[in-house]
Amino acid sequence: MPNFEEKAQIIQLPKFLDERGNLSVLESGKHVPFEIRRTYWIYDVPGGCLRGSHAFRTEKEFIVALSGSFDVVVHDGTEEKRHSLSRSYYGLYLPPMHWRTLDNFSTNSLALVVSSADFSEEDYIRDFDEFIREVRK
Repeated sequence: MPNFEEKAQIIQLPKFLDERGNLSVLESGKHVPFEIRRTYWIYDVPGGCLRGSHAFRTEKEFIVALSGSFDVVVHDGTEEKRHSLSRSYYGLYLPPMHWRTLDNFSTNSLALVVSSADFSEEDYIRDFDEFIREVRK
């Protein structure tokens, strides 16, 4: 298992090459440091639109570009970093208390998100100023 720190980081997934087509795999506790409780995907994003723009208090996520490309802009309360995802064998691990915004979606892009928690509106922080206050406590 990769050495996960509590910071946003790109993780390379296993890639099995085959002349019939390649295969990658993602397993709970092996490629991501949490049990996968929820999976969702984002697609058909109109040009220029953003997704996300929030943080989670306790939830962890792992985001993969299954098709096309997009950027994930991550703020940890101190600095902001842009991660470009365009390969289905790389994913972005996001620990709790990291503000994230997805943007720059290519045509026909498909973002897969696996999460450590069931949906809970109470876990969301949807105001950036509130996020900064909470992360700096």
